[in-house]
Amino acid sequence: MTVHRPGSVHPRRLSLAGILLAALSLLPALAAPASAADEPYNDAVWPTRGSAYMGMGVLAHDGERGLPPDTRATQTEGVDVSSHQGNVAWSTLWSSGVRWAYTKATEGTYYTNPSFTQQYNGSYNVGMIRGAYHFATPDTTTGATQANYFVDHGGGWSRDGKTLPGALDIEWNPYGAACYGKTQSAMVSWIRSFVTQYKARTGRDPVIYTATSWWTQCTGNYAGFGTTNPLWIARYASTVGTLPAGWAYQTMWQYTSSGPTVGDHNKFNGALDRVVALANG
Repeated sequence: MTVHRPGSVHPRRLSLAGILLAALSLLPALAAPASAADEPYNDAVWPTRGSAYMGMGVLAHDGERGLPPDTRATQTEGVDVSSHQGNVAWSTLWSSGVRWAYTKATEGTYYTNPSFTQQYNGSYNVGMIRGAYHFATPDTTTGATQANYFVDHGGGWSRDGKTLPGALDIEWNPYGAACYGKTQSAMVSWIRSFVTQYKARTGRDPVIYTATSWWTQCTGNYAGFGTTNPLWIARYASTVGTLPAGWAYQTMWQYTSSGPTVGDHNKFNGALDRVVALANG
C-alpha cells in the first residue's frame, strides 16, 4: 500500500509535463563542476609542464579573481607576467601607474619562459624596477638544483637599483598532489635548500611567494623564513588577511588575477622608494 503524504503529488496525477519539469530541475546539479577543493590537479585537467604561472593555484582554489584592494596605506602598483602574456605593452602599463614587475624565468629544471627577454628587458626599458621568479616543482629535483637553474636562466641579481631579488613561487601543484607528495617537514627542507643556494649564488635572500592556506597545509605553517625572506602573499580579496607564521607583514601582495591574458596585479607595501630599497638590498 502506498501512503500519500499531504502536500505531495499523487502518483496517478503526475503528468508528462510534470515529469519533464522535474527532470529539468536536476540539470544544474548534474552539470555543476566539482569545486577546486574536490578536483585534484592532473595533466588531464591542466596543460603540460611549463605552463604554470604565479597565482594559478590560488585562483583555482579560492575561485575569485579579486576585489578592490585596501588602499589606506601607501602602496606601489606592480604586475607579474609569464609566457601566457607574450609580448607585453610595458609603456601602457607604465602609463597606468605600474612601477615594478616580476617575470617568470623558469620552472623546475625543464622550462624557460620564451617571452622572458621581451618581458624582463621591456619592463626595465620603460623605467620599471623588475625581477624574475621561479615556479617551484619540489617533486622533480632538489631545491638547490632548481635555485641554480633559476640563477643560470635569468634569475640572478645585481645592485643596479632596478633589479629585485629573485622570487620563489611555491604554491599548489598544478600537475598533481597539492603538496607535491612531500611531508610538511620535507617541504620545509626543500624550500630551505632553494633559498640557501640562491643566497649563496647571488648574495640575496629570495622573496617567497605563497598563499597562507597552502603554506599552512604543506609546511605546517612553518615560521622559520619570516626573518630573512620577504613575503609576497597571494590573496584575492580586499585585504591581505592572515599571513603565514613568522611574517609580521607582507612586502608584496598579489590581490587580483585577471587571467593569463592580462596578468596579475600586486601592491608593494610602501612607496616607490621602498621598492628601490629592496632592489638595492
